[in-house]
Amino acid sequence: MKKIFVILAFFLGVLSCDDTPHNPNIPDVYINFTIEPNTTFYQELNTVSGWMYVTQKWPSRGIIIFRYSQDEFKAYERQSPNEPDYCGETSRLIVEFPFVVDTCLNVKYSILDGSIFTPGYMGYPLIEYRTQYDGFNLRVFN
Repeated sequence: MKKIFVILAFFLGVLSCDDTPHNPNIPDVYINFTIEPNTTFYQELNTVSGWMYVTQKWPSRGIIIFRYSQDEFKAYERQSPNEPDYCGETSRLIVEFPFVVDTCLNVKYSILDGSIFTPGYMGYPLIEYRTQYDGFNLRVFN
């Protein structure tokens, strides 16, 4: 019985491994805030495919919030996931819908999932934060 348990635990451990490499450029910052995206203050987020920038404390360079669907949001760090200090410490990720563009490295990312869209460029996808939406409040956190 112990052998079966050990084998089962081993296979569960192997299957739970993520093959995506860890991005060493993720800022060491605590993100946990709530907004009401259906209010006029966040008017850009009132419709599907709307987006806006939200400022956060350093070392975050701000967050891009994107309304993916009626009840789902995406939240991305504005720090470049690849060579973040190459052009200084300013935010250089800007939205040129449907892309997020690194203006320093001239790399495009999909705003839909954060993946690299520039052909031939190898690097990390956008740094994404978790979101929870209850129909009224949107929580963004890591």
